Amino acid sequence: MENYINLFFSHLFSDNKSLENYIISILAIVITAFAAWWILNAIMGSLKKRYNKSSLNGKKGAFLPIIKQGGHYAIFIIVVIALVRLFKAPLLEKTAYALMILLFTIIISKFVSLLIPFLRDKIALKTHTKIDDVIFELMSKFSNVVVYAAGIILALDILGLNIMPFVAGAGIAGIAIGFAAKDTLSNLIAGILLIIDRPFEVGDRIEVWTAPQNSATWGDVVDIGLRATKIRTTDNIVIIIPNNEIMKRDIINYTTITKEIRVRIPIGVAYDSDIKKAKESIIKVSLELDWVMKEPEPKVVVHSFGDSAVNLQARVWISDPRRRIDTVSYITDRVKEVFDKENIEIPYPKRDIYIKSEKNFNNS
Repeated sequence: MENYINLFFSHLFSDNKSLENYIISILAIVITAFAAWWILNAIMGSLKKRYNKSSLNGKKGAFLPIIKQGGHYAIFIIVVIALVRLFKAPLLEKTAYALMILLFTIIISKFVSLLIPFLRDKIALKTHTKIDDVIFELMSKFSNVVVYAAGIILALDILGLNIMPFVAGAGIAGIAIGFAAKDTLSNLIAGILLIIDRPFEVGDRIEVWTAPQNSATWGDVVDIGLRATKIRTTDNIVIIIPNNEIMKRDIINYTTITKEIRVRIPIGVAYDSDIKKAKESIIKVSLELDWVMKEPEPKVVVHSFGDSAVNLQARVWISDPRRRIDTVSYITDRVKEVFDKENIEIPYPKRDIYIKSEKNFNNS
């Protein structure tokens, strides 16, 4: 029986090693692997205890299971490759290398999935801008796709498979899909440009062009996606606008540089009214509001001369742009009350009608 076994292995292996030498080599590989496995577990156990005692367990400690799993995969693959080389099987060796790449692709994907939130906590949450949160969200969505695609391509290349026809086919399919979904791609490109150019950020108050009739025409940006941007108006209506439409229009941002904005309020008075007294009354009313700034001080100018009124314009700076409508409403209401007390007339259109009569001297 031993002779048949020796004969089998003599045909299987191309060198002149005896069966005993192969058995010894296999045992050495297995024992070394078990030792490496034990050492790795001991080291990772020590690190786990260390991070469990610190406040970093939820951050750095979260990477320990992935590192441990990667180490186990590495030991397993090294054992497989060593055994394959021992038996001199080139095809199995290539398969082992491809398997190693795929296993490490899984590890890298898990590592990236933890690394991106970790970096977001370290970087994005410490900045004043909210656009960094959007960038990290996009990275978390597409990072795994990139990692797995690269791992599969490398594995196929090691196996000797020509991937160029697949790449060419994917390119042609991509062109066809691009023509079929050009509007979607246009919105995606516009979304990337919005993130790079930063005309507005999450939390900014901007003008809304497609608001429903008789509803608020401005609102706060609540989400910047790849396809569309969500804006919640002051009527608590969420309007979803495709990014491509936003990039085609003028973007009016009330809070991008500073929260201080100037509000203009038109007020008309009669021609025979005391203009100086009217200006003083308007300024006094404006300063009744807490959010109206003292510096620069409110100003009232003569804007134009109308058919029935002298058109004044109150110009006041406010510290909160979200109080713009409140400012206009309050000043308009109070000015009417003050003008009535001060006998300052707010005119309405008047027409003077002249009737001309002619006497008819007809000597009939």
